[in-house]
Amino acid sequence: MRVSIWRQDVDLRFALDAAHQRHDQRSRLFLQVQRDGVDGFGEIAPQPAALNGDPSVEEVIAELRDFVVPMLESIEGREGALPSWTRVARFAGPRAASNPAVALVEMALADHELRRTNVAATSVWPALYDTPRQATVSAIDESDEWPVELGVARLRVKTTSTPPQAWALERLARVTAPVVLDFNCSALSDEDVMHQARVVGDVCDLVAVEQPYAAGNVVDHARLASQLGVAISVDEGIRSLRDIAQLARYGAAQIVCVKPSRVGGLANARTIIAAANDAGLRPYIGGFFESPFARRVNAMLARSCVVEPSDLDVVEIRGHTYDHETDQVADGLGWRPCATMLAHCEVVLTSHGAAI
Repeated sequence: MRVSIWRQDVDLRFALDAAHQRHDQRSRLFLQVQRDGVDGFGEIAPQPAALNGDPSVEEVIAELRDFVVPMLESIEGREGALPSWTRVARFAGPRAASNPAVALVEMALADHELRRTNVAATSVWPALYDTPRQATVSAIDESDEWPVELGVARLRVKTTSTPPQAWALERLARVTAPVVLDFNCSALSDEDVMHQARVVGDVCDLVAVEQPYAAGNVVDHARLASQLGVAISVDEGIRSLRDIAQLARYGAAQIVCVKPSRVGGLANARTIIAAANDAGLRPYIGGFFESPFARRVNAMLARSCVVEPSDLDVVEIRGHTYDHETDQVADGLGWRPCATMLAHCEVVLTSHGAAI
């Protein structure tokens, strides 16, 4: 077995301000696992710095190097085969970086397993829904463009505890799609959130407020939900089945954003989505500025189990030194990072197991 990990640092074509972070650059981690003449790829896009419970890219690399890849090597050496991707979620430890690190390995092993058996992921996860697209823009910095194409079913708008200025309200007044106001854990009080919801709701179709309070703060979200008048969506607060159970028990949310890399991979994401549906919540798939490869995998997952508008658009970057980022293939996950792109990435880990 050989495991290779590359890091790609990209400049986003359209910068996006959130409450505590400006998204203008991003790091993507690609992992390739090779064994028995077959390879498989995975990808995640961690944040540059730890924030709101999510780890930094450096923490994820350390988690892969020190814990997850050695565990994979140990299992492969002991069992004489790669573990099934369906087992990988159990690799996760208590550290914040564990879930994204495990998600990266799980995707690569799923790709490898499907390719080894000449199976396409679409036959395992058939498209059952024409999942609509959700786009994200920012009402924080006027210089941030709103590159929203026609056909977007919902618009998520980044905000802070301070209500949007006149320029942002003018833009919102021209929006025809339903709007979700995303606080990214920055709200200071119920009164501030409700005031901002009234101001924004006067100029557009405001349908939800997302993650006003900190991840795990079920009590404050439940209190706000009882008086807000629009739905509450939870994003940073969705990491496990327990989070779904708690939100449903307290009536603290109606919508939940499930990000595969945050919850520990594709298998966990599907399980959490099913639990959310069973609890009467409305789940959607979110993303972390991944390349077209992981975006297409997330879109495939969404079309198999999600009816809510989801974060499915390709993230545009600047400064291409290659013609394309992904190659289409017949089996496995259906796409793979192209070799030309990987040649322009930094190699952060190469590891050899018992067999190749």
